[in-house]
Amino acid sequence: MRVAPTIELSHAARKALKKAADSNTQSVRFARRARIILLASQGMTNQEIAHTLGIGRLQVARWRERFLEGGITELRQDRPRGGRKVRVDTEEIVRLTTQSCPVNATHWSTRSMAAMANTSPATVRRIWRAHGLKPHRFATFKVSRDPKFVEKLEDIVGLYMNPPENALVLSCDEKSQVQALDRTQPGLPLKKGRAQTMTHDYKRHGTTTLFAALNVLDGTVIGQCQQRHRHIEWLKFLRQINRETPKDKELHLICDNYATHKHPAVREWLDKHPRFHMHFTPTSASWLNMVERFFRDLTEERLRRGVFRSVADLTAAIGAYIHRHNNEPKPFIWTAKASDILSKVVRANRKLSSKQNDALH
Repeated sequence: MRVAPTIELSHAARKALKKAADSNTQSVRFARRARIILLASQGMTNQEIAHTLGIGRLQVARWRERFLEGGITELRQDRPRGGRKVRVDTEEIVRLTTQSCPVNATHWSTRSMAAMANTSPATVRRIWRAHGLKPHRFATFKVSRDPKFVEKLEDIVGLYMNPPENALVLSCDEKSQVQALDRTQPGLPLKKGRAQTMTHDYKRHGTTTLFAALNVLDGTVIGQCQQRHRHIEWLKFLRQINRETPKDKELHLICDNYATHKHPAVREWLDKHPRFHMHFTPTSASWLNMVERFFRDLTEERLRRGVFRSVADLTAAIGAYIHRHNNEPKPFIWTAKASDILSKVVRANRKLSSKQNDALH
């Protein structure tokens, strides 16, 4: 009859194994293996240990032998299992994801890619995560074709990163067609296990346009809501900026290329107020205008889920938001250098040119 090899433990080894067997933080497998060795050191047979722990006799014999070979370190390791390894062509999955589309869809899903690559959706998900791929998401962009792009870019980034002395830099724009929306039914509040709800349909009660000027230095905002956004309303807003800023400061206004900002009446008014200096962003480059960041916060925090039964309610809510913002303003810090932005634009232009050439051929 075959007799299992005897196991003798030192005081330190017994203490370490007992600690592992009683631990709530060690893995379940390692704790069970430690119990096997502890029982074996007490002279119990493999059959008795298997019966006590509710496991197979061969499993007990295997771990007894492995402990004798490598000690406690061997108990922590799992040796490679037998059978044919599943071969997954990671590079091919990445190539298909980035350079092709399914026959009947615009982008790959984990299931469609798994079917194409003859693997599991979990494997595809793991490969995508490792390579930073998210086919279900997309972002919009447009490369500026402004012939003076570099000049305007350096001008505006220079104002953000090195503002002139004894001057204020104001990022200005209009948030047009802000709708006063009232839901057709009251929403349900947030509760445990359920998100806040609101009806998909709504009632329109009119629109307003927010004119805003963000002080790049301290983050304060000058705001004004008006019904339209013609040059008349823009002039009215410029007069407000003139009233609410120190008279001894030069004003550098960053604006987009909207025709309202360049109307002859506006130019005439600016000629009479020489402390106003206009800086226009390149075409298709509204992301250079820092006030857009404030507009995003306003939309996310106050407007998107808001319920407004009239334009007056909407303008009051916007005014209150700006007032609270100005009580504790936090400036947005611009960190991107003009050279870094320009290098990205150059790369994007090259990519677009190559794709256009491929499409022509």
